[in-house]
Amino acid sequence: MLSISLALPMLFTMLIHAADSLSYALRLGGLRTRRIALAISLAGILLLVSRTSNMAQGPMIGSLVDTAARGANPHFAAQLHWLMGAATIGTAIAIFCFPTMVKLSSRMVVHFEAAGSIPGMVRNLLKRSKIRNAAYYITPPSWQMAKRLVQHGMPRRLMLLNVAVTAIYTTGVLSSLYAAYLYPAQAVAASQSTGLINGMATILLTILIDPRISLLSDRSLRGEIRLDRMNQIYGCMLISRLFGTMLAQVLLIPLAYWIGWIVGMM
Repeated sequence: MLSISLALPMLFTMLIHAADSLSYALRLGGLRTRRIALAISLAGILLLVSRTSNMAQGPMIGSLVDTAARGANPHFAAQLHWLMGAATIGTAIAIFCFPTMVKLSSRMVVHFEAAGSIPGMVRNLLKRSKIRNAAYYITPPSWQMAKRLVQHGMPRRLMLLNVAVTAIYTTGVLSSLYAAYLYPAQAVAASQSTGLINGMATILLTILIDPRISLLSDRSLRGEIRLDRMNQIYGCMLISRLFGTMLAQVLLIPLAYWIGWIVGMM
């Protein structure tokens, strides 16, 4: 069941979710250096990694659907669950790398401001002295970091929303592809119905999550919220992403049947 045709899209899925999750580290690094606009610009690098991986991942998953449609892949549903498991692994890797990435992001923002461009920053960071100094910033997660996440109250509502959004995004494309497999007569319509699922996540993200995070970040820059509190909030958001990828495992098949029902009424 686990083959090269499955291992490659799993690898790209891990990269997508690790890159998306580590964008939190860049934002937090921007807050620490009080250069949030520069940090958001640098987050475009991670977004580029995510989008490039997503472009490469699509045809690979499509080939799994084609194989399953010919009856040559009886483990198609299990393979989709493996792909979502890779999303969980990618997010877990991001959690492990988060403290290190926050420290590196703080330095990257400063170097970006000094260099004036991303290519210039990259040239500076690739100098031998800078590479040797990078080891200084390696900071594995600790038990004290985990304890600080639950101090002063966790943003439960924001976390629950983030769990829901992450779960929907994680399973959106895969559910539509599984619906195409379940309903071969409407395969094309089902495979193009990702927006039915991801649209809900986009609305939640745009209206309820991103504005709240932006508001808290602005208040932190004005000194109204302690930086420790923002460290906790971003850490909680990262943990909620992990639980969201796990919830996606449960939503995969129900959402596939829901897409089939919607497409069948069109």
